[in-house]
Amino acid sequence: MHTGDKPFSCDVCGRKFSRKCNLNVHYRIHTNEKPYSCNICNKDFSHKSQLTVHFRTHTNEKPYSCDVCNKGFSHKSTFNLHRRTHTNEKPYSCNACGKGFSQIASFEAHYRSHTGENPFCCDVCGEKFSRKYSLDRHIRTHTKEKPYSCDVCHKDFSYKSGLIVHYRMHTGDKPFSCDVCGRKFSRKCNLNVHYRIHTNEKPYSCNICNKDFSHKTHLNVHFRTHTNEKPYSCDVCNKGFSHKNTFNLHRRTHTNEKPYSCNICHKDFSHKTHLNVHFRTHTNEKPYSCDVCNKGFSHKSTFNLHRRTHTNEKPYSCNICHKDFSQRRTLNNHYRTHTNEKPYSCDECDKHFSTKSYLNVHLRTHTKEYPYSCDVCGKGFSQRVRLTEHYRIHTKEKPFSCGVCGKGFSQRGNLTTHSHIHSEEKPFSCGICGKGFSQRVNLTTHYHIHSREKLIS
Repeated sequence: MHTGDKPFSCDVCGRKFSRKCNLNVHYRIHTNEKPYSCNICNKDFSHKSQLTVHFRTHTNEKPYSCDVCNKGFSHKSTFNLHRRTHTNEKPYSCNACGKGFSQIASFEAHYRSHTGENPFCCDVCGEKFSRKYSLDRHIRTHTKEKPYSCDVCHKDFSYKSGLIVHYRMHTGDKPFSCDVCGRKFSRKCNLNVHYRIHTNEKPYSCNICNKDFSHKTHLNVHFRTHTNEKPYSCDVCNKGFSHKNTFNLHRRTHTNEKPYSCNICHKDFSHKTHLNVHFRTHTNEKPYSCDVCNKGFSHKSTFNLHRRTHTNEKPYSCNICHKDFSQRRTLNNHYRTHTNEKPYSCDECDKHFSTKSYLNVHLRTHTKEYPYSCDVCGKGFSQRVRLTEHYRIHTKEKPFSCGVCGKGFSQRGNLTTHSHIHSEEKPFSCGICGKGFSQRVNLTTHYHIHSREKLIS
């Protein structure tokens, strides 16, 4: 131990040991001999100490306790490693790059990044690993073994780390906090990804359109917009999806499952993100802010869409008329003007609509619902856009201006009608005499001439 002499060498991989008994135990890696078996779950182990530690997963015994943070451990070596997180001790140093390590296993695995050595080989698929731990985790992809079970909902996991993260769903524990905005996360990897909102770091780039992304999964999903790949298919309606999360959400439209409930108004939601966004209607939280106009948004997707109003980015193009759109949803709705598809039906009058929003607005003609109310005069409206237009009566705002004469209008439609005066365009034609008019109201007035002629004759 003092001299560092290791006279016992493995004739398979060449690893050396100071004691023969350690060499004998090591041989079992190559022979896959596991003479020690758990009498509860029948799992086999190559060494008795491994069985002893494993048995504590059944008894939940943690005989080693940290005197700094009181955290308990079932294994002495894990306990010793944990103590170094408080002392920041890193006794193992790489002589190639100088990096320090608190664990010899981590040091040895790191050193293999210099040598390229992968001594641990899967006997099922032949994949090689630099660490035995990585091999053991990999083997579970073949055996489907899930030795870690949640004692609350009894869900099983292949890895202990997966169980720990899952358990936080029950406890609500979010130990990882953003030092910029204070938002908390149950997983460190989620915090790291979140940081990119503040740093605007986007390390993943699409090799087709060069668009950058903050997360690899976002790049993978985006790439399917180029390949049109939809690997997830609904077994009820056969609709295809490019993203698993979207697929899972869609399935709930058939089951009407809404497992997430608001604890303030008790409204139910099919997805947790929808609940989170809804909750901001109570807190008025708007964590996403535009760096151009400082407008705040409660939802990231709405924020991203808003930014396109400044960049004029329109990444979605109609393959029939080549009109471009800033939102995929708008493109899908537009596409129905070519196909005349109207998949949304009113169950009151059987009228059909091309978009769900049109159906929702129409339904209010039956329910007489006016959810948007003017805070000046109290008048109610069935659509938010109508409230916005009405509000300009009070503010005298006229945001739509004629590029020819400069006249202002409170509604875009009025500007369009007015522009016909300058263009001499007359889109409204009399069906009796063929005379054209620039405005519908003038056509209506003109019709009265024919009505009077009929009365005289």
